Amino acid sequence: MSTPETSRFVRLRVELVLEIDDEDAVTGAALRRIADDGGMPDEERAHAESAAAEDTAEALAQLVDPFALLGEVPGVELLQASWSGEEIDYDPDSPEWDLDEDDDDEPYDDEDGEGRAG
Repeated sequence: MSTPETSRFVRLRVELVLEIDDEDAVTGAALRRIADDGGMPDEERAHAESAAAEDTAEALAQLVDPFALLGEVPGVELLQASWSGEEIDYDPDSPEWDLDEDDDDEPYDDEDGEGRAG
């Protein structure tokens, strides 16, 4: 097996559905994290606090840290990350939420039109 001369970039897509049973706990944790972030500019802090206080999904997004999640993975450097939270209607019995099925809006064919494992 040979070592490639250029880096290999991988986009990892993860979708999580969470049930929040204590909105106050999530919001409080998010507001504490924002307050403890000494590197956040005041204007950004005010916006983040307002968004977290008004929307539990935004509060949860403040608590997600992909850099911490992948920081200890050997041989990997996280170069860029983006994430957001939104409230959704969720029905675990609906075929729409079957995680074993491929998303219809994402192409899974390679350049030759042949499928690839996903």
